[in-house]
Amino acid sequence: MKLSEQVRSISYLKAHAPEMIRDLADGREPVVITLRGEAKAVLQDVARYEETQETLALLKILTLGNRQVAEGKVRPASEAIKGIRASLKS
Repeated sequence: MKLSEQVRSISYLKAHAPEMIRDLADGREPVVITLRGEAKAVLQDVARYEETQETLALLKILTLGNRQVAEGKVRPASEAIKGIRASLKS
């Protein structure tokens, strides 16, 4: 995707909203919306937005895991599995 090809003014959006929404649903390429020549918003379809949110959530989990490793808050998998099995039996 070339971002430069996906830039539209707010007035263009107002005049062509239904067409732009259809294009988003078909091609799923986000569009940068400008106001007075300055980028102000990104318009994207719901499916892409949900994918982005899921990706961000996974990245947050990875970051948390890396932080815990760096802080030494880890234990061997065998110990963790034993603890899980013990809690399931209780």
